[in-house]
Amino acid sequence: MAADEITLAGIDEPLAPLGLGTWAWGDRAVWGMGGYDAELTEDRIAEAWAATLAAGVALIDTAEVYGGGESERIIGRLLADRPADRSRIVLATKFMPLPQKLNVGAALRSALLGSIERLGVERVDLYQIHGPVSLRSKGAIAEALAAVVNEGLTRAVGVSNYSSSEVAKVHAALASHGVPLASNQVEHSLLRRRPETGGLAATCERLGVRILAYSPIGQGRLTGKYSSSNLPSGRRTFSTHPMEQVDEVVAVLRSIGEARDRTPAQVALRWLIERGSIPIPGAKNAEQAAQNGGALGWSLTTEEEARLDAVALDGTRTLRQRIWQHG
Repeated sequence: MAADEITLAGIDEPLAPLGLGTWAWGDRAVWGMGGYDAELTEDRIAEAWAATLAAGVALIDTAEVYGGGESERIIGRLLADRPADRSRIVLATKFMPLPQKLNVGAALRSALLGSIERLGVERVDLYQIHGPVSLRSKGAIAEALAAVVNEGLTRAVGVSNYSSSEVAKVHAALASHGVPLASNQVEHSLLRRRPETGGLAATCERLGVRILAYSPIGQGRLTGKYSSSNLPSGRRTFSTHPMEQVDEVVAVLRSIGEARDRTPAQVALRWLIERGSIPIPGAKNAEQAAQNGGALGWSLTTEEEARLDAVALDGTRTLRQRIWQHG
């Protein structure tokens, strides 16, 4: 395995410690109906897809609720046009365990079959629980996940937005079925260091669970495009911080990046990779996808990490945000 590669429990092949999040691909608000990119088209998405794979990124993350399944359908159309790409990617999607889905085993299996149909594949590689909202026990959820692994509908399973105690419970429940817990998808960035400071990262590392970091560049805040005098607009309201604080973080990112011919966003993504997280930034065009790929193949020094640690923000979220976050 190369130095800049990692593995996910249940998936044999090593992959780059970077993924692609596709929430915006299926969101109607982004498609010219009140969102922040009315120019997003499927042609541009196809270019972003190709540039992502060209950069060596294999993990593609989506969910049944992204655009009511449209994100999955878009990926399905991409794979239909480029069938050779299927062997190059690790395809991840998610099940939303709404409280009314009391028969979680049947509901989860039915949802996964729906995702498989929309994606146009025989199975997915990573199937995740979208949040800790189910009224069923962690044991019942683990049993449902283990069943679809044993049926061959997914190779690996994960969760999203789970706390340390929730991760430990579902990990133990899955282990009783002989199935590992591969991942926990949470918000993690220089604007939300809480997974580290709150103990979640340590729990995941101890159990062999990878953190998939969504919103890894703070929904664009860490690119350097925005500042206290040029605020982001639209729906980018998660993990809100005073932009004066964000400016301080971006200043350090820019300083480190300029010395390395890297962008602030690439440095921010690399900071996460150094911590063992797998960032899954979005990409709405080929340029953004190639920029994301620039986080691979190099390392921060101990001194550079310390400079970033010194300005990183802890970040807080309400329970409602934790459950319904898009990641």
